[in-house]
Amino acid sequence: MINQISDNNLHHGEAKHAADMVATHLKKFWARSMKDQIIAYAESDGSELNAVSKLAVAELKAWRQAKAS
Repeated sequence: MINQISDNNLHHGEAKHAADMVATHLKKFWARSMKDQIIAYAESDGSELNAVSKLAVAELKAWRQAKAS
């Protein structure tokens, strides 16, 4: 699902901007369990994630770590 969201946000231009939009979507609309799962997947394998999705998950992870500290 995250790859579809990423593909739909590529019209925003560069990959970083699209990843920001995807990360914002994840923060707003995905359940905590879904966020936990996508972060765990990205850390363990992540081979099915496209480049924008990988950037978005990294941003989500950084945001969660900053929020926790």
